Amino acid sequence: MKKILFTFTVSSFISVSAFAQILNNGFENWTSMGAYSNPDNWETLNNYTALAGVYTATKGMPGSPGASYLMLTSKTVSTSVVNGVAVYGKLDAPTMQGVAGLPFTQQPVRLTGNWQHMIYGSSQGSVLVKLTKWNTVTNMRNVVATGSVTLTGMAMSWATFTVNLTYTSSVAPDSCMIVLKASGTTPTNNDYLWVDNLAFSGSIIGINTIENNISDVSIFPNPATENFTIELNVKKASTVLFQVIDLTGKIVKEINAGEVFGNYKTSISITDIAKGSYFLKISSDDGLEVKKIMIQ
Repeated sequence: MKKILFTFTVSSFISVSAFAQILNNGFENWTSMGAYSNPDNWETLNNYTALAGVYTATKGMPGSPGASYLMLTSKTVSTSVVNGVAVYGKLDAPTMQGVAGLPFTQQPVRLTGNWQHMIYGSSQGSVLVKLTKWNTVTNMRNVVATGSVTLTGMAMSWATFTVNLTYTSSVAPDSCMIVLKASGTTPTNNDYLWVDNLAFSGSIIGINTIENNISDVSIFPNPATENFTIELNVKKASTVLFQVIDLTGKIVKEINAGEVFGNYKTSISITDIAKGSYFLKISSDDGLEVKKIMIQ
């Protein structure tokens, strides 16, 4: 077993039933709104586009498996194309962005599901997962884990997909948001994404206080404008990797320090990174530290 600050034991064989699963994960339950229906526990743009008699989220039948599935289609409304979007949580219709999730406290390794999709333009759709935790001190949400996949090529029959989650914190989340998009930022009419059978699997378990191979981490200045200086101690010779990760979980910079042993000091240039809040992930063969940093 790896010994790290919060020991991550990844189990790929935990049954699906071990998780507090996604509500209406198979899109079997829909609520009639009269002229159209919405999938329960998911917000779509149907309420927004209904005035034009256009619906970007519809029920498909039969499901894979089950009786039904979710059909997201980007549609022309007046003079513009509206993205086919569904959010497990809260959807802000004017920006077409997910802004909040639903209660969730597990720490899964991946999200899987079945899909079909076709992109007629160059703007790729996506599946995004974000796990967060409310910070009572800052009154803001801290990102715990994120993952995403984009729709490349086409899937004209049901195929499986996997979204692997990248964790930036050992804290258990309290919320899960899933965002499904038929198109990217410039949608094309009739881009579509069909989704069914969503499920989390695997588990990051065993948050223990076993001795970490990385210790005495110091980062200064913080906030910084041009460079961060990092000092640390590696108790056992290991390859050390530094990753700067934004709040969406995207790695914006990565530096491999090679094999390190004992006291170590280095400087990382940040002049090529936009201002804002980030995580600095420091990992070795037997250790992991995640620190929050600010670039100004």
